[in-house]
Amino acid sequence: MGKEKVQFLLKTPKGTRDWEGKDVVIRDRIFSTITSVFNRHGAVTIDTPVFELKDILSGKYGEDSKLIYDLVDQGGELCSLRYDLTVPFARWLAMNPSVQSIKRYHLAKVYRRDQPAMKKGRLREFHQCDFDIAGKYDPMLPDAEILRILCEVFQALGWEGRYTIKINHRGILDGIFEVCGVPEDKIRTISSAVDKLDKVPWEKVRKEMTEEKGLEGEIADRIWTYVQKKGGREILEELRADEKLKDSKSMVKGMDDMDLLFTYLDAFQVLDKTEFNLSLARGLDYYTGLIYEVITEGSVPASMSGQDIKPKRTAKKDNGINLEEDSSDDPSVGVGSVAAGGRYDDLVGMFSGKSQIPCVGVSLGVDRIFSITKARMEADKAAAAVRSTEVDVYVMAFGGKGFTGLLKERLEVCRILWDAGIKAEFAYKQKPKLPAQFKSAEANEVPFAVILGDDEQARGEVRVKELGLEAGHAEKDGVLVPLTDLVPEVRRRIARRLDGKGEEVGDGKERREEGDSVEAVRIGVDGLGKAEEEPTKT
Repeated sequence: MGKEKVQFLLKTPKGTRDWEGKDVVIRDRIFSTITSVFNRHGAVTIDTPVFELKDILSGKYGEDSKLIYDLVDQGGELCSLRYDLTVPFARWLAMNPSVQSIKRYHLAKVYRRDQPAMKKGRLREFHQCDFDIAGKYDPMLPDAEILRILCEVFQALGWEGRYTIKINHRGILDGIFEVCGVPEDKIRTISSAVDKLDKVPWEKVRKEMTEEKGLEGEIADRIWTYVQKKGGREILEELRADEKLKDSKSMVKGMDDMDLLFTYLDAFQVLDKTEFNLSLARGLDYYTGLIYEVITEGSVPASMSGQDIKPKRTAKKDNGINLEEDSSDDPSVGVGSVAAGGRYDDLVGMFSGKSQIPCVGVSLGVDRIFSITKARMEADKAAAAVRSTEVDVYVMAFGGKGFTGLLKERLEVCRILWDAGIKAEFAYKQKPKLPAQFKSAEANEVPFAVILGDDEQARGEVRVKELGLEAGHAEKDGVLVPLTDLVPEVRRRIARRLDGKGEEVGDGKERREEGDSVEAVRIGVDGLGKAEEEPTKT
């Protein structure tokens, strides 16, 4: 008997996606923008394994520890996929005691067994881009630079005026819990409940505190009088004026830190980008001081009514994304924060058992940034079109009866352009038809064509044509250029286009409509001969 044919279920695992086409271009631009800012601030990069020993990750993430992916025990070490890039960095510092100070960044994938909302950038496999400063320095100086870096990143991404950095201090929050009467063994769990105030109404948070976590209702109500406060330096002054808070050492330390921070942020001219928000808690257990997160439109769920909302489930595909059992259309699910972090002074010591190395850092959620950036681009009709490749020149050949394809000559022209660092491509056919060559250039939205013809070759010339020009334009049919001048001519045209001084190239859809066809090249061009095939006008 023959082998039984295997049937495959062709889908990506839940919460994952394939990246292709223009999505990759947009994502890579985000990567480049972020890392260029990190490099500006003197960071080096390190890389760590995608999985860690299970014990390294255990007990570091509070209630979110249940989201860690544990790997199957195969008779060796018990391992888990990394949940973030912070704990592996702390483990690396503990393993390298000679490194007592470092600015580092790390761009890599992390994994969380969470309910995905693919269209909102909430995945189970996703990219984080971290920047951390480790070492003993004067208070709040590294912290202030981290917030300055965040502002530079989002300004470079074009988000000016469309984001807010929420800031708080674990010492202040712990001081509030202490003064309000929260038992010490409940502080972390109550902190996790408070952190949900940007997702669900206070009534639900209070219910979780009292019914699920056993906190007295009176204590919960006292907490609410504080955690609903948000603003700027005036919130700090309110706290300083509160007599009940002055006996809490963690509160006093937190207020002193925030006072310094406000001064430094003012010097960095980013204070107006922040909001002192006492409900910000950050659920991870390792934070010890300043905490922060970046929010924008879509971060908060569409519905905050407090009613029980039944999530909508979809079973479909959209742009290559598997949306089965997905929460993208659930109004109770928002994008969440697009960046978050804080100070974690004790984490390295948890691994080394020796002296601490204070650290502060931030993680940027690249996939969430991507989902918002792409949605904005699609909504902005004036946004520049995104090309799937960076090719600047398509090398073509054209001829009449007896046309050989000029393959060797096309290869030589491509070699000349490549040697000069110019991005170029050509058709992988010996005798390509001109309509097919234009179609290929159009598909990749290539802005320029270098067209070879028998007569031009005999004169040592090529034709340089900017694609997408309107009918009647003086250079609609291109210009003849000596082959020896091809490189400087192409460079000049690329530079002019990038500077916005030349004609704007369309988004590719109108090129055929504007007449970039065999006929358009042939009209008014001497020596090219008659086309071997008349195109169909579209």
